[in-house]
Amino acid sequence: MFAIVNIKGKQYRVSENDRIFVPKLKEEAGAKVTFGDVLMYSKDDKSFKVGEPNLSMKVDATVLGHVKDDKVIVFKKKKRKGYKRTKGHRQQYTEIEINSIK
Repeated sequence: MFAIVNIKGKQYRVSENDRIFVPKLKEEAGAKVTFGDVLMYSKDDKSFKVGEPNLSMKVDATVLGHVKDDKVIVFKKKKRKGYKRTKGHRQQYTEIEINSIK
């Protein structure tokens, strides 16, 4: 059993007891969240329900914590001009555990 759910503009394939990283949510660790934007649902990998655009289902999850991704280095340079810029960026994510699909 799995569902395709839209979380903050990105689509994720989720099953029960899955742990996934999604873009940072404002909820604190331990909070329960519900996602109602279910795009597709499959009970047995043979039959599918596809929403037009959404199904009337919900995905319940628990927030496990907030983490940062690995650092990405952005480097700019113009040859023979003495121009160099180095910046780093760490994207913030929230780890959630899928409790149920109903």
